[in-house]
Amino acid sequence: MKLLNFKQDGEIRLGIKTEEGIIDTTTVFDSLITMEEVISQGTEGLTELQDAIQNASVSYVDESTLTYAPVVTSPEKIICVGLNYAKHAAEANLPIPTSPVLFSKFNNALAAHQEIIELPKNGEKFDYEAELVIVIGKSAKNVSEEDALDYVFGFSVGNDFSERGFQFRTSQWLLGKSGDKYAPVGPYVVTADEIEDVQNLKVECKVNGVTRQSENTRDMVFNCAEIVSYASQYMTLKPGDLIYTGTPSGVIVGYPEEEQIWLKSGDEITISIEKIGSLTNVLE
Repeated sequence: MKLLNFKQDGEIRLGIKTEEGIIDTTTVFDSLITMEEVISQGTEGLTELQDAIQNASVSYVDESTLTYAPVVTSPEKIICVGLNYAKHAAEANLPIPTSPVLFSKFNNALAAHQEIIELPKNGEKFDYEAELVIVIGKSAKNVSEEDALDYVFGFSVGNDFSERGFQFRTSQWLLGKSGDKYAPVGPYVVTADEIEDVQNLKVECKVNGVTRQSENTRDMVFNCAEIVSYASQYMTLKPGDLIYTGTPSGVIVGYPEEEQIWLKSGDEITISIEKIGSLTNVLE
């Protein structure tokens, strides 16, 4: 199932993407149902959604008219994995990690598909990072790699947007990683059962229509199961938590310094992941 959040009449509504159009779940249920509720209910919640749209008279919304919201609006944690593609580690002149490099973003960084990212006036080295995003489906503590994907609700498309001058100002990356709207995610969550092999998906980034990144999730240093299992050894993952799984090579910071042309106001960034969707944001 392919789910999304959108804004309507001052509230965030849950939508279901179908071949016929977007189903507004408020037209199917008597009360507002949220993405977080569906995630926390797991298989039971998805079954209820499926039964409802099959047994009710549904109407469809034209997706082109929607104002999107982030696919999860209030995750407890936004975890990111650094240097998780070997070619990206090489272009950064850093060794391939022997264990996942984890850092975090805050909820202020969340942004939706088609949302404008306003660039801070004191920054100048803005960069894109195309990433597969894991959406956690149930509490995970000390889970094994073999069981880890059982704790995943679904997958989305993310951009680990960064300001490199801020990021490398100190040994802590936070300033360059968690600015307002530095974590676009969406437009959809595709449930895990829809993805046959999450480690065989094409990941691509285009800036103003020009391809900058193109790789496959099979090239990850640590696969999704390893990431979820590893993180769960140190913190309890909660339903709705987001994990950005790392970016392929081709980011601006990986270019020789004389070839680094940083993102600027007016640039359009589109991140696409096979079988999941495309996430677009314009800078201002």
